[in-house]
Amino acid sequence: MAQETIFSKIIRQEIPADIVFQDDKVTAFRDISPQAPTHVLIIPNKLIPTVNDIQDEDEVVLGHMMVVAAKIAKQEGIDESGYRLIMNCNKDAGQEVFHLHMHLLGGKHLGRLIG
Repeated sequence: MAQETIFSKIIRQEIPADIVFQDDKVTAFRDISPQAPTHVLIIPNKLIPTVNDIQDEDEVVLGHMMVVAAKIAKQEGIDESGYRLIMNCNKDAGQEVFHLHMHLLGGKHLGRLIG
């Protein structure tokens, strides 16, 4: 069984976070160590540790994460200039919190992701 993470406490608003969006499916909040002028994490309210743990019934929430990302990008004023969406899976990819999350980054030229 998956163990709760700090993100679970953010979802329940038990610890402070700069939440920019929340509904019954997802929560989005500003990263505490931003890598770009806009750096928002979008997470499912259901605890899914990694991409490898996604089940068929999670398709709706994953699609909703993309819709929410586009809405937040527009709200942040980066929808036209561009933004990047990143999901890391497991330690070698840099996943630090084992609650599936998508990074929305923008607000500056981000360059190439890999060379």
